Amino acid sequence: MTNEEMLAMVEKLYAAAGQGDFDAAEEMLTDDLVIREAAGLPFEGTFTGRTALRELSAKVFGMMEIASLERVATTVGGDHAVAIAAFHFADPQLKPAELCEMFRFRDGKVCEIKPYYFEPQTVVDACEAFARKKA
Repeated sequence: MTNEEMLAMVEKLYAAAGQGDFDAAEEMLTDDLVIREAAGLPFEGTFTGRTALRELSAKVFGMMEIASLERVATTVGGDHAVAIAAFHFADPQLKPAELCEMFRFRDGKVCEIKPYYFEPQTVVDACEAFARKKA
């Protein structure tokens, strides 16, 4: 894939997932997709398969109230793209969660997604605040 094709796919993937159109998103994912969330996060673990993004999104949005996702920039090269982003939470008292998401491509599709949170505690705080709100 060219850098432009990878960049366009990341844009389309964010748009589809952001609209909840996981059927469209899954067309851009390999059957053996791997998403790895770091230890210490409330949704830590490895999620696999074409439906992994759908399943992880349901889990994440069931644990914290995200008001918006700010996309800052995306860079591409080789068979990877990295998007810089921030989750802004519905509770204005919560600090945004800044992150980078690494996407790896194989055969014209995304085969791996690996998020890196700058301060994982921001995610933990958001999940705890949401759990208190629901209680």
